[in-house]
Amino acid sequence: MPAQPIAYVGDKFVLGPLDYSFLPAVPAIPGTGVLNGPVWIGLGGAPGIPQANCMIGPGVTQPISLQILGICNHYGVYNRFAISNVTGLTTKVGATLRAALSGTTGVNVKSALNAGSALNVFKSITCDTTCTAAKFIGDITTTTGLNPQMITELNQAKALPAKSFDIKHPSKEGHRLRYVSLEGPEVGVYFRGKSKSNVIDLPDYWKDLVHEESITVNLTSVGQYQNLYVESIKDNKIYVGGGVVIQGQMHFNYHYTVFAERKDLDKLIVEYEGETAKDYPGQDYLGLNK
Repeated sequence: MPAQPIAYVGDKFVLGPLDYSFLPAVPAIPGTGVLNGPVWIGLGGAPGIPQANCMIGPGVTQPISLQILGICNHYGVYNRFAISNVTGLTTKVGATLRAALSGTTGVNVKSALNAGSALNVFKSITCDTTCTAAKFIGDITTTTGLNPQMITELNQAKALPAKSFDIKHPSKEGHRLRYVSLEGPEVGVYFRGKSKSNVIDLPDYWKDLVHEESITVNLTSVGQYQNLYVESIKDNKIYVGGGVVIQGQMHFNYHYTVFAERKDLDKLIVEYEGETAKDYPGQDYLGLNK
């Protein structure tokens, strides 16, 4: 058939042998098209290499390949490779699996908060008993065992100067239990590392952060027994004794963990009498008495 610049078709255009419009349930509505495919629309792919029954690409002058106004029903597998921009309400029923970056402008509301394998928080957060696996950058107070009113009070509290949890005492009636990082009975800090020297340099800020007399050190020999011990702690350094002689030279190879108690905060009162965190008799870390 010679090429025609413009072709006019009546109520229906049929391309290919399959046409079911003779059935009563499939009337020949004006504007109907039956294309048995594969069909290329626009720059939808290289001719002769069909990847689908209908391939749609941008036109010569229009960069947008497909625009749908109205309701679109999709049944079956939907594979999407590229950036997805969504404006408006998106509702989903079923499982959604993502193995790439998903960027959302707006609020994505599901039946619950889904944070994947972890939750990153850059200011502060208060968790109830449903907060189980989260990564926090900032301050955190867990509220396991607190009543709803107490949770509300913690939500309104100022950020904590130390990470802590405050719960109902597990064994003493009418008492509560408070731990501060590292979830121990002190406002403790630590650092650890590996060394092949007999001197461990403490962080520069430790002289103003911790009580020097509270510093303790754990030393673990690597490779062989080295009779390691703490010789002294002074001038913001830890001097390690022992070692092993190899070819006439003293050698060290060990792991270390250093703990200390902060001096910028009051000492922690681990066990105290009370019904809520407001009854804590020490420094008001939670800001509940403001």
